[in-house]
Amino acid sequence: MGAVFYRVLGTTAALRPDGSAVPLGGARLRALLTVLAVRAGRSVSATVLADEVWGADPPAEPQAALQALVGRLRRALGPGAIVSEPAGYRLDVPPDAVDLHRFGRLADEGRAALDAGEPARAAGLLDEALALWAEPPLADLPEAEAEARHWTERLRTARTARWAAALDLGHAEEALPPLTALCRAHPLDR
Repeated sequence: MGAVFYRVLGTTAALRPDGSAVPLGGARLRALLTVLAVRAGRSVSATVLADEVWGADPPAEPQAALQALVGRLRRALGPGAIVSEPAGYRLDVPPDAVDLHRFGRLADEGRAALDAGEPARAAGLLDEALALWAEPPLADLPEAEAEARHWTERLRTARTARWAAALDLGHAEEALPPLTALCRAHPLDR
């Protein structure tokens, strides 16, 4: 199938290299893919998967239901995408194949470039990061409020850094309106 890109910002999706979406089916399948993608390249225990996919409404036989769901996801994504591990399953991709992780890496690199006095490089990295963002983060997980808040805060930090880069580049007209709104919305932030 080639290199698939996984989106968990907004509705979960698996995108082929040509940009077309892999048909994923229902909400539970998207939830399973979200849990695995958030931990891209790392093993996730069957217990954690079942807890996060079904939340407070688990099936009568969670292990059997999880195995069936993993089988459906493997058929959708192709052989080798989901690897069985001794304690669970792993989405066999590098973190950068997931929008959430790529966003985080680019935002961190952009902030570091800004701190290093490279506002043009920072602006480019932050623009690339912000272009990945879609609302709401982790939309297909039944109980992801805390983690979604964490990533929403990372978004706010990335936007703030982008506006600071614009100021450093002499583009005050671009940065001042959103910075003013941010100060009004979060007056106690520094």
